[in-house]
Amino acid sequence: MEETLLSRYIIFSRETWALRRAHTPLTLSEERLASLRSMNDRLSSKEVEQIYLPLSRLLNLYVTATQKLHAATNTFLEETTAQVPYFIGLAGSVCVGKSTTARLLQALLADWPSHPHVDLITTDGFLFPNRLLLERGLMRRKGFPESYDLRRLVRFLAEVKAGRPQVSAPVYSHLTYDIVPDQQQVIHQPDILIVEGLNILRRNEHVHQRQRLFVSDFFDFTIYVDADERDLEQWYIERFLTFRETAFRDPSSFFTRFAQLSVEEAIQTARGIWHEINVPNLHENILPTRERAHLILKKSANHLIQEIRLRKR
Repeated sequence: MEETLLSRYIIFSRETWALRRAHTPLTLSEERLASLRSMNDRLSSKEVEQIYLPLSRLLNLYVTATQKLHAATNTFLEETTAQVPYFIGLAGSVCVGKSTTARLLQALLADWPSHPHVDLITTDGFLFPNRLLLERGLMRRKGFPESYDLRRLVRFLAEVKAGRPQVSAPVYSHLTYDIVPDQQQVIHQPDILIVEGLNILRRNEHVHQRQRLFVSDFFDFTIYVDADERDLEQWYIERFLTFRETAFRDPSSFFTRFAQLSVEEAIQTARGIWHEINVPNLHENILPTRERAHLILKKSANHLIQEIRLRKR
């Protein structure tokens, strides 16, 4: 595995990667950075300057090159068609910080003059409702590939890529742990669409055999946020303890029963959920897709990116 990665990727330390920022300006205030950060994630201006501004610059170069390629095709065909949106896929384990990374990239990319309209969706909205998961005996498999309405997700991505003026996606609530009835996120012809999810780089055998397209087929660039499994487990437990003091105390929370646990009981419960559900999903469906990503961001125990791997193109 390591030899394969070394042969396919250019490896950067924080210091060498930071040099690729060039003169890309930091446009986000400390207040804005704080609003983008998920609970228990760490995100400083220094991390943005050293890691995410160079990444923003790289993505801007790729987006610009792709737009020019589409323009060249239109010139050859003597046609004028709508600009094809650039799709970025963002994958990684539960609790690795995908949501913070996705929101940060959305904010940074939207500040580039050439693509001000950047949308973000998560694949959580394409989970089957709890009602269907219960009927199919999949509640303990939530987050595994078979718990998603993959046909609907593929259709959504295809319609956005085709330039449909408006495309709707379901909305998921982490508080109620279910799809929100009668609520939709509407996407309006973005320049860039960021898609964040656990299994988006996977070519899924649970799709009907006649299905020709997979979620991973739509992405122009993919990112995998990586971390050691022992760190992921610790972050999951820490987040569970934080939720025990906050979100779980909301009467409408699906997990309100956990709010009354002692610290010791909460740690034991979180560790049990991690090993029973999240570890099998990580080993079976998420981690095996890491090498498919164009870029791997490897985090250390302190949540900071310690290494960047860029696939040779």
